[in-house]
Amino acid sequence: MIAIDLGSNTLRVLEYDCTACIQVSEYQKTVKTAHTNKEKNMTKTIEGDFSVSTAKFAIVVARFNAFVVEGLLNGAIDTLKRHGVADENITIVRVPGAFEMPLATQKVARQGEFDAIITLGAVIRGGTPHFDFVAGECASGISKLAMEESMPIVFGVLTTDTIEQAIERSGTKAGNKGADVAMSAMEMVSLMRKLS
Repeated sequence: MIAIDLGSNTLRVLEYDCTACIQVSEYQKTVKTAHTNKEKNMTKTIEGDFSVSTAKFAIVVARFNAFVVEGLLNGAIDTLKRHGVADENITIVRVPGAFEMPLATQKVARQGEFDAIITLGAVIRGGTPHFDFVAGECASGISKLAMEESMPIVFGVLTTDTIEQAIERSGTKAGNKGADVAMSAMEMVSLMRKLS
């Protein structure tokens, strides 16, 4: 459950509960079991799971639109911890905005300390083409880095038309995309380990 305080014209997340993350994890286990039973004596399938409690995660977070991004960050951290990742295996790196994210992410990736990088931010459309340039360059830079660095770098930057859409995706009506990308990061770490 998430509670929101709109006093003083600011958005503040008071409480966050990642019940949906647990439901997704349980669903994944059910699907995996079903696939395992079906696939005996059939085509080999390699897929990740969420048992990566020893993995190290960096979370690169944009400060711009912090009233939305902090909800994403809380969702990501909560999800990692609920899956056994210790505090000391989570590092947060803050950048000014989404445009600066690819460079900082590249530097973090090249340190070789982390198994995956989660990127979190929010770019909200305004009345100028600025949105298109920032969102496009951020997405392009992050996807290029994942290929260059051969490591899971997951894209958790919201690109929305309105503030309301961004708020909905940071822990209210439309779930928490921070939690979603943390799930993706864990699954990809597991998959990369299995493919090594």
